[in-house]
Amino acid sequence: MADPFVIIEIVGYDPRWPLQYAQERARVAAQLGDLIKSIEHIGSTSVPGLSAKPIIDMLVTVARLGPADPYIERLRSLGYIFFPVLGNPDRHTFGKGSPHTHHLHIVEQGGEEHIRPLAFRNYLRTHPEAAGQYDALKWVLANRFPHDRQAYNQAKTDFIHSIETKVRAIEQDSHGSAPDWL
Repeated sequence: MADPFVIIEIVGYDPRWPLQYAQERARVAAQLGDLIKSIEHIGSTSVPGLSAKPIIDMLVTVARLGPADPYIERLRSLGYIFFPVLGNPDRHTFGKGSPHTHHLHIVEQGGEEHIRPLAFRNYLRTHPEAAGQYDALKWVLANRFPHDRQAYNQAKTDFIHSIETKVRAIEQDSHGSAPDWL
């Protein structure tokens, strides 16, 4: 399905991405205030050296997710538009810009939607070989699915799950049991 807001275009790593994240993080934190627990930079722009779609992904955690209305109202003034995620009641998703320059994911702190993207990001940050494999995969998939975000994302699933399996094994070796989120 064609997505009018996002064209799958991969670019080389931009060292300005962490600064762009920090600037937007400050704006989002000021706007959401006491509703939030934390804000993290996730996605490929959060992994130094990794090619990415030039979209800053941010993970906002809250104590309890609840309805999207309080977030919609507060984020509208920053230019964010709410995009309900079909089939996923555990996350509120927002996009900013046309084409999108930022994605914001609001999730419950400590839940699977919070832990999994951080585990994936942290693994890529500390395993350059895996980051290189992911980088190459994204270039191939962007060429294959330039106008179909759903197909592009679905095609990355096996790789992402393979990393989650590795993280599970590391956690199991460290703690004697698999983490609850996998």
